[in-house]
Amino acid sequence: MHALHQFYIDGQWVAPAGASTDLDIINPADESVVGTVALGASDDVDHAVAAARTAFETFSQTSREERLALLDAIIAGLQARLGDLADAITTEMGAPSKLSQRAQAASGLGHFMVARKVLANFAFEESLGKTRVFKEPIGVCGLITPWNWPINQITCKVAPALAAGCTMVLKPSEIAPLSAQVFAEILHEAGVPKGVFNLIYGDGPSVGAAIAAHDDIDFVSFTGSTRAGRAVAIAAAQSVKRVAQELGGKSPNILLDDLGDELARAVKIGVISCMNNTGQSCNAPTRMLVPAAVHDEVLAIAKEVAEGITIGDPKEDGIKLGPVVSQAQFDTIQGLIAAGIEEGATLVTGGTGRPEGLDKGYFVKPTIFGAVSNNMTIAREEIFGPVLAILPYETEADGIRIANDTPYGLSAYVYGGDVDRARRVASRLRAGQVHINGAPTDSKAPFGGYKQSGNGREWGRHGFEEFLETKAVMGYGKVDP
Repeated sequence: MHALHQFYIDGQWVAPAGASTDLDIINPADESVVGTVALGASDDVDHAVAAARTAFETFSQTSREERLALLDAIIAGLQARLGDLADAITTEMGAPSKLSQRAQAASGLGHFMVARKVLANFAFEESLGKTRVFKEPIGVCGLITPWNWPINQITCKVAPALAAGCTMVLKPSEIAPLSAQVFAEILHEAGVPKGVFNLIYGDGPSVGAAIAAHDDIDFVSFTGSTRAGRAVAIAAAQSVKRVAQELGGKSPNILLDDLGDELARAVKIGVISCMNNTGQSCNAPTRMLVPAAVHDEVLAIAKEVAEGITIGDPKEDGIKLGPVVSQAQFDTIQGLIAAGIEEGATLVTGGTGRPEGLDKGYFVKPTIFGAVSNNMTIAREEIFGPVLAILPYETEADGIRIANDTPYGLSAYVYGGDVDRARRVASRLRAGQVHINGAPTDSKAPFGGYKQSGNGREWGRHGFEEFLETKAVMGYGKVDP
């Protein structure tokens, strides 16, 4: 049993400032209680922010070389404990072991390696005539992260914050706190100066809201639902702090009519990408847009792919689909699948209830809907489960219109035989990232969305720059030749 009853503040593990409530940590694969986590309050946030504010005075003045050395120590620690991180992620949110090892935990190491490279080559100063422009660390940062890619989301904020010279207070998801605990231990062992990194467990209405509203926090980086993102923005507005948000998505996947023999491959990749991480990815391609002439052929291919996905205990070899994270998430997905049926979409495979042979755990059937119109609930709402909606379109212009007809704009996908045509379609899509012909995500590229998918960017140089302020000093020197 894991007992996460202390917070990491000012370089040490400390008890909550006042009386705290303990929350059970549930293994979603078998619904067993694997531990408890203490939920903090605003007093704990005050304590952590004060430590971060004090530490900022010195850490912000460290040299590039000092911060590179610190990142190297953290990278070594992550490499040594990738197995521990992967095991924690599988236990707390149900990702299959291989996915936890190769993607979930590995992404954390990747973000630190990218941040190190950015820091090593970043120009913090430039001359504009007699004016000198400086990029300086923004200050104390509040970092609020979700449960679906826990270490990925923690590290894509913490790594650039440290590289930039910022101090921080992290609130990881209280649903998936085990990997955050391991991460904090890694930073402590790596020698992060006291007060630079602080961690508090807690829920959104208490700790999250206190971070967003805190007058001594200069920047909030939030990843979560669009609903929660609005609340963070409202709370942060009182102190006019900068806010970056990575929120929900309902990403379109347009299959063009020139795929020919590549159609089956494109459909297979699209189905697997939607189901990956049990559909619990904000950038999952959950709306597949296909030419009306091949709609029925696509449904047959998608059905075969979905029914071939192995489901079960995420710790077993060969399992591709684990449970969703919680009872609440399971219930929400069941309700949305029922809505798809009630609104007249064609249920190709899957449906409500657990998969056959699984009577415990938050397992959801891989579900495919066909003949979906873009005004149906399953085409409008982010389901965050293994559910794919397939929508027919008549012309390329019609497909682009449907793809953009969403309040979200995080990611989009295009498959086409003519790459130049696919590029033209990509240029018309209102999304922060577009993947052509199955291209994977790139941790060096900016990640973030248009519209209600958020603002600001994470990952790589663009994510690094979110943690910097710009200062112009006039009369600094002579005009450069």
